[in-house]
Amino acid sequence: MSLRRLRTLLQREVRATLRDPFTVAVLIAVPLAALLSFSFVLSTEVVSLRLGVLDASASSASRRLVAELAAGGAFEPRRFANREALEQALVGGEISAGLVIPPDFERALQGRAPGGDAPQLQVLYDGAESVLAGNAEAFLQGIATASGAQLVRGGIPAGGVRASVHALFNPDLDGTPFMVAGTFGFVLSFLTTLITAVAVVNERLGGTFDQLQLTPATNLEILLGKLLPLGAMFALDVVLMMVVAGLLLGVWPHGSALFFVGVSSFYVLTSLALGLFFSATSATAAEAVQKTVLASVPLVQLSGFAFPIRNMPLPVQWLAELIPATHYIRVSRAIYLRGAGPLELWFELLLLLGFGVLLVGVSLRALSRRT
Repeated sequence: MSLRRLRTLLQREVRATLRDPFTVAVLIAVPLAALLSFSFVLSTEVVSLRLGVLDASASSASRRLVAELAAGGAFEPRRFANREALEQALVGGEISAGLVIPPDFERALQGRAPGGDAPQLQVLYDGAESVLAGNAEAFLQGIATASGAQLVRGGIPAGGVRASVHALFNPDLDGTPFMVAGTFGFVLSFLTTLITAVAVVNERLGGTFDQLQLTPATNLEILLGKLLPLGAMFALDVVLMMVVAGLLLGVWPHGSALFFVGVSSFYVLTSLALGLFFSATSATAAEAVQKTVLASVPLVQLSGFAFPIRNMPLPVQWLAELIPATHYIRVSRAIYLRGAGPLELWFELLLLLGFGVLLVGVSLRALSRRT
């Protein structure tokens, strides 16, 4: 491999990229837009959830409970006079959940014996919002338990047992850091593959790529000449996304930022190699786009970006392990949320290295077949 030829190819690719303002705008704007949109839109947090309340007890204890529900900002209680009105509001979409407090709530709460059953509250959910309903249930249980403990015998729960619950790494259970870390995997997998596939196919249709293959440059030099400039641009995108997430969303990596950028830069080269493979095996830009879109479906569904892999059937979990994005998203979230380092992530990093070598080799072979 000639370093002089490689340098010439790199300069050619950089100039070609900078001469196309649309591509430059896409490379910068799309990752930032995806980061902000996913972080704000794809949220499962319970914020200002409309909660219908049927307070049949009308006691100081029930009023205290409703006040506690409203105080945290998670719920917006709306009182209803009877159960029929509550259910109609739930069916009509006026509220997302309903809470029914029984008439004997205060009496059952104060008269509860140590070890006895706790007073029962009935909660009605809109089943169409299953994820949000599950989170709302957890919030309701936590607030009701805390409020009930303060109302019984001067703040001492019946039974004399206190439970201290502490969430590690994300004590506020904020969903934004989870989405921010996952968005890196989505952007660096989908956008890099799409940009590379379309750019190289367009060059081939224009004849410039075929002319490049007639030069003394080897296939490896051509491959690196395509991957490295775009890789540097997307590495810059990683830094920009990290800064924007920190300044606008208040989400900074708990681990080493330099380590995160290094791992992300290597993963960018892996995704670019996949895009180069799509372009080398496509006759038109439309075909390359179709292959990229088809490849993005398992990326979203199976990589753990939006849905937990552990909840999938076992054969699907095995399939998810064959997707490079699965392992990168794990590494990204481990660095961002848990502050993990190379020693904790060595196995995932080894798998990413294996995927990178494999995809670069496959892309190189695809280019060789077209010469």
